[in-house]
Amino acid sequence: MNSKLLGALAAVALLAACSDKDKAGEATGAGAATSGPVPGSQEDLVSNVGDRVFFDFDRSSLRDDARATLDRQAGWLGKYPQVNVQVAGNCDDRGTEEYNLALGQRRANSSRDYLVARGVAGSRISTISFGKDRPTALGDNEQAWAQNRNTITSVR
Repeated sequence: MNSKLLGALAAVALLAACSDKDKAGEATGAGAATSGPVPGSQEDLVSNVGDRVFFDFDRSSLRDDARATLDRQAGWLGKYPQVNVQVAGNCDDRGTEEYNLALGQRRANSSRDYLVARGVAGSRISTISFGKDRPTALGDNEQAWAQNRNTITSVR
């Protein structure tokens, strides 16, 4: 009789452990359902659309490759109308702080204006300029400077 009782308790404990494991998977987002980033998230934007566009030296006008990325961003934002974004303008480390802040703002505005022209509500897009304060690549060469002349779109 003791072995039957112990067997029953073991079965209940096993079922409870399996149930807790499933709940833990749901809470952390782990499990078979995690085949990629959460739709509408920053990770989704980065991996499926692209979060940044690049600019030529001392310019805030959009290049063709920038327009292509912004077209994808506009489509993505159309798919997720609840998502708001921030467009941050950045510069390389040449030039004064004041000049680069102004140039970064022109770049951010250029990207925002393009998204608005593609149907994204302006109220969903904020802009900021970091000038040369947040480089994405370190170095004092053209390769690093080219990576730092950008706008980065972030989910808010």
